[in-house]
Amino acid sequence: MDNKFQSFKEFYPYYLQEHSNPTCRLMHFIGSCLVLVTIFYAVYTNQLVYLWLIPVIGYGFAWVGHFFYEHNKPATFTYPFYSLLGDWVMFKDILAGNIDFKR
Repeated sequence: MDNKFQSFKEFYPYYLQEHSNPTCRLMHFIGSCLVLVTIFYAVYTNQLVYLWLIPVIGYGFAWVGHFFYEHNKPATFTYPFYSLLGDWVMFKDILAGNIDFKR
């Protein structure tokens, strides 16, 4: 594993660069929303079996964004923990209006 980044603060600008395509960002956002909905539904209905869908939904939408729109390898493959954190920080930044789906 490449230890190029010593902190998430160093990693996040790289993460955003790897997510410069607006459709890729949108795919990440949709996947994150569906992950939250799945968690809520599984807990609310006490059907925890649905929690196995979380990685399928989250990574599925994100990887479609990378492979078909961004045309790069997801950071998850090299920086799994920073990448997961980056997904949620970018989600928060999109909700806060700090990142949009435009170039």
